Amino acid sequence: MFADRAKIYIRSGKGGDGHASFRRELYVPNGGPDGGDGGKGGDVIFEVDDGLNTLADYRHRRKYVAKDGEQGGKRRCHGKNAPDIILKVPEGTIIKEAESDKVIADMSGENRRQVILRGGKGGLGNQHFATATMQVPKYAQPGQPAQELWVNLELKVIADVGLIGFPNVGKSTFLSRVTNANPKIANYHFTTLNPNLGVVDFKDGGDGFVIADIPGLIEGASQGVGLGYEFLRHIERTKMMIHVVDAASSEGRDPIEDIYKINTELENYNSEIAKRPQVIAANKTDLIYAEDEDPVEKIRAEFEPKGIKVFPISGVSGEGVQELLYYVREQLKTLDVPPVIFEQEYFPEEELITIDLPYTVEKEDDVYVVEGPKIEKMLGYTNLDSEKGFAFFQKFLKDTGILQQLEDAGIQEGDTVRMYGLQFDYYK
Repeated sequence: MFADRAKIYIRSGKGGDGHASFRRELYVPNGGPDGGDGGKGGDVIFEVDDGLNTLADYRHRRKYVAKDGEQGGKRRCHGKNAPDIILKVPEGTIIKEAESDKVIADMSGENRRQVILRGGKGGLGNQHFATATMQVPKYAQPGQPAQELWVNLELKVIADVGLIGFPNVGKSTFLSRVTNANPKIANYHFTTLNPNLGVVDFKDGGDGFVIADIPGLIEGASQGVGLGYEFLRHIERTKMMIHVVDAASSEGRDPIEDIYKINTELENYNSEIAKRPQVIAANKTDLIYAEDEDPVEKIRAEFEPKGIKVFPISGVSGEGVQELLYYVREQLKTLDVPPVIFEQEYFPEEELITIDLPYTVEKEDDVYVVEGPKIEKMLGYTNLDSEKGFAFFQKFLKDTGILQQLEDAGIQEGDTVRMYGLQFDYYK
């Protein structure tokens, strides 16, 4: 069974607690606090592995939990940071939050590695809390909690060209002839139960392309009949399609009717996909014995006026195949189709916004200080050095009402805002 979907549980590591302790040295009276900070919890990271082409590894093991950060120690000893866990997936894998089915990450294109859940930040030891009025702080900060999620992994294969058509029209035979792929071939429907990818190379040294033979489509597939979405999901990233039909009607089917039925299924599933360029491969010409009317000419008369080119081919003998491939290559050069990348819809950090934790906004010596558990938690999980992290930080300030409270407190452009270790100037 081809593993192109999986549901798994992931959890980052909890931050280690800060330590509360005091120096105990001979001849050193009132040694003072020396509790060390806790270590950071491990991140959960997804990474593309070019050696993988299925999600089979995630069918048997369902839970992936990063280790917690180590607690701080005496004598200002910092707790050890926990190692990250790296989950390898094939290119084209989409990671979705299981309950909402919203996209967290699309592991394709330039996105080769992404932190999905950040480990909790380690708590500060009591050495940080000594002040002129509180010289013996017995308080140490706890580590920030872990993040957890159930996620759906979904693989959508990445190919320039998709082979579409009813079962048993010769798609697998065609693929095996033009690429290095070795699909299973037999004379019964649904021989192909998983996408087969192959690379078309040209003797003239020109650019090749990736072609995919995707499980056979039947009428009603857009409603899940037959292999249904098993087929349709994998054609979403293709730039154009080769529509393979049995021109010889070797099984008694009408090729023109078949083409219309398949295109109807594409339209019902996703109208944008149905509008992508097609070329018709009128296959099995070696089996045509018609004496009166050439079936290929009938197909041409029906579809070439609509702008769909028809090529008579034989997957068995190879006749007409090269002409078709050169045409497809030239078409791909003219297509200004950006790669299909699914945009992020779900941000695990945003769950922090919905948690009802307290915070305060106060003015101290011309500096506006924003503090509290809600701020600590947000800063612990947000990487402000990244573009996405900074965008989330801005959204957090707006959605929580912090910006409004700062304005109500009288903040002006250029005034300084401090949030624990973070300090910045305020500008609208």
